[in-house]
Order: sequence, then structure tokens, then C-alpha cells
Amino acid sequence: MVEGVLIDWGGVLTTSLSVSIAKWIEADRIDAEHYRAVMRELIEAAYGGGGESVVHALERGELDGAAFERDLAARLLTVDGVPPAAEGLLDRMFLGFERVDAMYDMLRDVRKNGLKTCLLSNSWSNTYPRDEWHDLFDAIVISGEVGMRKPEPRIFHHALAQVALPGEACVFIDDIEANIVAARGLGIAGIHHRDADTTIAELESLLRLPLRRA
Repeated sequence: MVEGVLIDWGGVLTTSLSVSIAKWIEADRIDAEHYRAVMRELIEAAYGGGGESVVHALERGELDGAAFERDLAARLLTVDGVPPAAEGLLDRMFLGFERVDAMYDMLRDVRKNGLKTCLLSNSWSNTYPRDEWHDLFDAIVISGEVGMRKPEPRIFHHALAQVALPGEACVFIDDIEANIVAARGLGIAGIHHRDADTTIAELESLLRLPLRRA
């Protein structure tokens, strides 16, 4: 029986990262092909077991946002062939994130039915909209605040301890497959998020509960 829901923030409780990035690329006149090549190398290192990278350090809070912005800006190019402005780069990248009301409604329904909820998010030195979180979560685990990151097993163990539940009693929702694979390896059920309707339907089936949709 599932008694707890662990859930990511960016790209799950918000609109997709790819949409936000596309808006930023257009606004900052970023060379899109070069950006994809740079990020492919960084993300493969961060989630593919390719060794430590600046993403690991950023997500654990070992590297501050300003330092990462300088590092990333130096790797990127605009369509004019020069690096983009480093200051505020992360804010501009994530400016297009919008909350997904259906996912917020789902979490409220989950809690009303007596399940524990835990936000489990890898942070990129970003500011979170926490105003409603006391109504949504029993626990909050943000990578840069705890010095651990997904898909490291220790951050999942930490999150489970915060809701006092074993892995077998929880489900984890995330938009990055490597994180889902890591969670399943610890006995946690996983839902690979692609869109709100599909995720909510999968969760309804798993919990055997009706959940609201927008």
C-alpha cells in the first residue's frame, strides 16, 4: 500500500524545462545548436555516471549560482558569436516556468486522503515559490540545502526519513528518467512524468483513489 508521494518541482509542478529554455534562447539570442551540445555534455556527466561536473557541485550547493552562471556563460555563445551576460543567467533560463494547477490540486487530494507528501528537488540556486507549500507538503528536501542530489541514493533515504516511511510505501514522480531508475532501485515505485493528465491517471491507478484534474 502506498502511503507517501515524493515529487519533483521543475518540469513536474511547473511547465516543462524545454519550454522555458526555448523562450530564454529566443530572448537572449542564444546559439541553440551550440547550447544543446554544451548541455548534453554537462547533463550526461550529471546523470549518466560520467564523473563529477559543475552541475553536481551546483545541485549540492557546493558551487553558488553566480559562479555557475559565469562558468556556463563562458561555455555558451549568442548568435552574434559572443558569450551571453552571466549575471542573472539562471533566472532568465527559468523565467518561463509556470505552475501547473492540476498537479497542485492532485497533491491537495493526496494529502486529504491521508498520504504523506515530500518535495524532492534538485536546485540550480533558484528561488522557489513557497507560499502554498505548507498546504502541499509534509516535508521539503531541496538538494542545495541538504548537500545531496538526485539520483544519489542518500537523498532518497533522507527524504524517506523526513516522512518516516520505507521506500516500499512510497511513489516518486520526476521528469528525469535517471532519477526514476535510482528510486526504483531503492524499492520506491516510480512515475516518469511527461504531462499532468498521464501522471495523475497513473497515480490514481496506483493509489486506487480519484484525483482532480484541471
